[in-house]
Formats: sequence, structure tokens, C-alpha cells
Amino acid sequence: MSITIAQPKLQRGIALVETAICLPLLLFLLLAAGEVTNAFLQHNTLTKAVRDGARYAAGVATHGSIFGLTANELSDTKNLVVYGNSAGTGTPVLPNLTVAAVTVTEVGEQFVDVHATYAYTGILGSVLPSFGFGTDLSLNFNLEASIRMRAL
Repeated sequence: MSITIAQPKLQRGIALVETAICLPLLLFLLLAAGEVTNAFLQHNTLTKAVRDGARYAAGVATHGSIFGLTANELSDTKNLVVYGNSAGTGTPVLPNLTVAAVTVTEVGEQFVDVHATYAYTGILGSVLPSFGFGTDLSLNFNLEASIRMRAL
């Protein structure tokens, strides 16, 4: 024996209306979480690449008692940041990351600075439309990473 409970006529379809109201907000939150996660991962990748480049530059900066980086060592450091190897072959560690976005400078007589700037573009494109609820949001911004290491 089963008992069926009749719903009042005014309650029919209320779940559909609630879904129609909540679904856009939930989708927006899902996409926003994806964008933040992607930006975080790319910044983490950039920071690791800059750290590897600074470690390499700090290791080769001292030639006996003379401190300094040669032109080849500067080029190798930039290639290491961008491509993950000093030869400069393969694909960049981040899309559209170039050697021109990396700067390597000697600071004083013991330190090496490596700095990189990366133009982040969102997963959804460069602009998040507001659909008439204000101004559109730009998803383009620069990610920067800078490391200073003492020469070994």
C-alpha cells in the first residue's frame, strides 16, 4: 500500500523557478573559481621558472674571485626561465612567454635579480561581459615574479 501526498496547485513548478534563479549565479561562481585557479597555477609556474633561473644565474655568476654574468650566461638564464632549458629549445613554460619579458640584473657584488612579467589572459577570453549590469570586466592583467639570490 502506497500513500501519495498531493501537492497544492500553487506549489507546482516551484523547483524549476528556483533553478532558473540560482543557476546563473552558480555558473558564474563556477567560472570565477576556474579563472582564479588558472591564474594561481600560471603565477606558480612563473615563480618556479624565475626561481630556477635565479638559482642558475647565482651558480654561474662567480668566476673565481670575480663576480659578473657574461652575455652567454645572461642569455642562458633567460632561456631557462622561458623554456625550462638553457638551450632555448622547446615550448615556453607558459603560453606567449617570451625572452624579452625576462630581465636579469646584477645587484651589488653578490646578488643576482631575475624578474619576469607575463600577460595573463583568462580562460574565457579577455573580457567578461556584464550583460547590462555595469561595465565589462577585463580579464587581462600582468603576473610578475621576482627573485634575488646571493651568488654561490
